Amino acid sequence: MVRRNWIRFWSLCLALTAQCSWAAEVQVAVAANFSSTMQVIALAFEQESGHQVRIITGATGKFYAQIKHGAPFQVLLAADTQTPLLLEQEGLAVAGSRFTYALGRLVLWSRQPDLVDAQGEVLRSTRFKRLAIADPRLAPYGAAAMQTLEQLGVLAQVKDRLVQGESVTQTYQFVASANAELGFIASSQLFVDGKRIAGSSWLVPESLHSPLRQDAVLLKSGQANPAALSFMLFLRSPRARMLMRDNGYSNPSAKHDFP
Repeated sequence: MVRRNWIRFWSLCLALTAQCSWAAEVQVAVAANFSSTMQVIALAFEQESGHQVRIITGATGKFYAQIKHGAPFQVLLAADTQTPLLLEQEGLAVAGSRFTYALGRLVLWSRQPDLVDAQGEVLRSTRFKRLAIADPRLAPYGAAAMQTLEQLGVLAQVKDRLVQGESVTQTYQFVASANAELGFIASSQLFVDGKRIAGSSWLVPESLHSPLRQDAVLLKSGQANPAALSFMLFLRSPRARMLMRDNGYSNPSAKHDFP
C-alpha cells in the first residue's frame, strides 16, 4: 500500500508539473538547521523552474503545532522523521509524498579555537560556564544533544550549565554571541559560503544519539499547487543533492530518486 501511494503521488507530480506553464509560489516550512542550505536550494529552484519560494524557518515541533492549527504552509522540511509521518497519519499531509531528503550530523562547537578537543572531553571539565542546546521537546538536534550527554554520562554534571534555544539556529546564536562558550549545533552551521567558520569543534559520533534523518512531506494545502509539486521533485534531483553535500549534509541512498 505504501509503495502504491508513492508511485501514484510521484507520477501525479510529474504529470502536473509537465503541464504547468505558469509561475506560482510555494510556502516551505524549513527546520532551522537547514535554513542556510535551503536558501541556496531555493535560489537554484527558482532559476530552473520560474516558481517562487517563500521560506519560513523554525523548530520542527513548533511547525507541527502551527500546521495542526491551519498554518498556510504547502511543504514541510522537518528535522526528523516522526513529524512528517504523524502529519501523514493525521491526514494533514499527502500520502506517498514523504521521503528523507538529508542526513544531519551533530557538532559541539565553540568560538574559542582551543576549547573543544577532538574527543569532546571538554564536557567533563569546568572550562565553561554555559552549554547551549536546542529545546529537546521541539528540536531533534536538541534531543540528540541530550542523548549524547546521557550516553557520555555527563548530563548530571552539566545540567545546571545548560541554556536552551528554541531552535538550533538560536543555539548557534548563543555561542556566536559569546552568551555560551559551547553549543551543540548542526554540522552544516560550521560553513558559510563554503568556508569553515572560526573556532573549535567535535563531530559527535553517530553512535551517541538517534540518527538525524530529516524528512520532507507535501502538506494537503499544497497538493494542487504546481510550485509545491515542482519543488518536491527538485528536492530529489541530483542538483539539489549536490548543493546539500556542499553545505555539510549527506544524502540517503534512495532507489527511487529521479534522474
